[in-house]
Amino acid sequence: MPSSAIRTFTDPDEYAAEMRQGAVELTVNPGGAFTAKLCRIDLHRLWMQRFSANLGWTAHIDYWGGWATIAFQTQPGPSMMRNGRECAYDSVTQLSAGQSYYLRSPGPPSYGTISLPMDEIATLGGAVGGRDQPPPKDYAILSPSPSALAKLRRLHAAAEDLAEPAPEVIANPDAARGLEQALMEAMVGCLGDREDRQNSVAQGHHAIIMHRFRRVVEENPEQPLYIPEICKAIRVPSRTLRRVCQEHLGMGPTRYLVLRRMHLARRALRDATPEATAVTDIATRFGFWQLGRFSVKYQTLFGESPSATLRRQPG
Repeated sequence: MPSSAIRTFTDPDEYAAEMRQGAVELTVNPGGAFTAKLCRIDLHRLWMQRFSANLGWTAHIDYWGGWATIAFQTQPGPSMMRNGRECAYDSVTQLSAGQSYYLRSPGPPSYGTISLPMDEIATLGGAVGGRDQPPPKDYAILSPSPSALAKLRRLHAAAEDLAEPAPEVIANPDAARGLEQALMEAMVGCLGDREDRQNSVAQGHHAIIMHRFRRVVEENPEQPLYIPEICKAIRVPSRTLRRVCQEHLGMGPTRYLVLRRMHLARRALRDATPEATAVTDIATRFGFWQLGRFSVKYQTLFGESPSATLRRQPG
């Protein structure tokens, strides 16, 4: 049954949990109170999403695969970066199955996705575009013609314009089928009329370094990590790690690890029972020993004090 939903968020974790593209861990750039919007539309076979937020962020995504997905920016702005490669406004990204990657938006992001079951995209490419569309082994950044990309953006925006004031139109099976067919044609138009922006050997090596870095971080979720021991574990010099993290995350490893522990502390504060938990206990648990500095940085990052998060019940 076709359906649509539009939600707004003030909690980065809740926003990440609703991103229908895999397991998402979101680290928001400092800047105050976070707000975001997500539009999700499910048609008969195709589903689409539109994302926007008021702050830039860095996300690690374990893409679940099984779907052929393209992603693109819906509004002009700073280029998003996927594993250190620029995903510019004039490009689309075709995602591969079961891949993990970092996605970074240096400023407030506005982007969209369209997804179809993986086993349908090749057949659809032959029927609509006159050629097969094999899924990439790695994600591919493509340069479709300006007209093909403009058509895709127009249809994607029109779907949200329908879903917000008139969700009953999306729920109508006949209307949904017509919208779905138009989106499929636009999707294949961008995949078929394209120029590949090839990955480099260096970028592939950097992706391996980031995969090792991620593994070390995940194995020590609540433990403060130090750059020398990380470099020893993943077998790269600190200068290389700093350069690769800057490329993939938009920041050095030390800053990223501090921000990540801040987000973990916030999650723990949000989920704790106020009567049985002290801010000090959670701050020190995540390696923040100077409580005054922790509170100031926390307020700057999340727009509220640690104690306010602790008192606010999830809902």
